[in-house]
Amino acid sequence: MSTDRIIFSRPFRAPGELANLEAVLASDHSHGDGQFTEAASAKLREITGARHALLTTSCTHALELAGLLLQLGPGDEVIVPSFGFTSTATSMAVRGATVVFADIDELGNLDPESVAAAVTPRTKAIVVIHYGGVGADMDRLLEIARSNGLEIIEDTAHGLGGSWRGQRLGTIGTAGTLSFHDTKNVHCGEGGALLLSDDILHARAEIIREKGTNRAHFLRGMVDKYSWQDIGSSYLPSELNAAVLDAQLAAFGEIQAARFRVWDAYAAALPGWAAANDVRLMHVPGDREHTAHLYYLRTPTERRRDDLIDHLRAQGISAPFHYVPLDSSPAGQKLGHTPNPCTRTAEFSSTLLRLPLWPALTDAQIQRVIDAVTSFTV
Repeated sequence: MSTDRIIFSRPFRAPGELANLEAVLASDHSHGDGQFTEAASAKLREITGARHALLTTSCTHALELAGLLLQLGPGDEVIVPSFGFTSTATSMAVRGATVVFADIDELGNLDPESVAAAVTPRTKAIVVIHYGGVGADMDRLLEIARSNGLEIIEDTAHGLGGSWRGQRLGTIGTAGTLSFHDTKNVHCGEGGALLLSDDILHARAEIIREKGTNRAHFLRGMVDKYSWQDIGSSYLPSELNAAVLDAQLAAFGEIQAARFRVWDAYAAALPGWAAANDVRLMHVPGDREHTAHLYYLRTPTERRRDDLIDHLRAQGISAPFHYVPLDSSPAGQKLGHTPNPCTRTAEFSSTLLRLPLWPALTDAQIQRVIDAVTSFTV
């Protein structure tokens, strides 16, 4: 057996990255809003179908920008899933809003009935995570939002290219956010984007993103000088980040094909072993297109999950768990509240592990992972 370690994730190297970076470094424009910001934004609009796409320095900042746009603040409540990355909650808490934790469904996505039970007169927004790039139940969530006058922010960090009933993830709610961290399918080291369909929100978002100024209007020749217009911060990435991102987006089809090759191999090889060992495999409903961002499985108990992680580690394979429930975290207990126990979140978190998934995994490495998993008796 090979002793080479199979790591969990490795960033993709796109063919055009170095040429794009050389072009930026040879120019007089390495700050943001240059040719690669424009090119990458156009590619994002094409992939997502979004009317507007604004690059940001991270998905966290895109979420913060969405909170600013929706004027969330002290006295407001924002419902978020307890199973998720910290940015989903802290981006709302930093505005002074109270984070309200809701439970998840069997896919790891926000459970609409838990959301409905958490709505109060102070609720202003719902943040939806499309876990693993599998769309949440947007029909019911939109119904809850509309009947209560709430906005929906989609945290689509896992979901670039995914869809729910024919609608692209990140374009269904009021605002969508993307991540280009180097663990994501498409990356630029650190980066993100805000997707919008509303022209008025987009106009204000451009100002907030550029330190509260109308510099974007100045660059387009709409004003002869720019000035301070609104609150804002420095959310615009440099052209160096945008150059890498543009090359990555140009290779999006290649990236996705390579990731689906790995995902599909796991999905084809593991069902028999899973059925014999009471293991639940990642499931994608037929009305959703996922993104092959991750492949997870769930063991009957936390102890057996940890034993499987140890078993794989002993064979040189990294297979980590994922999020610790936010409602049980120190910051979650200080900055938010949980009106109803998030029992499915606790179970999901304690029994889940993720298998290695990155484009350059060889067929031999994929088979090693499969063999290692199936050699374990739960």
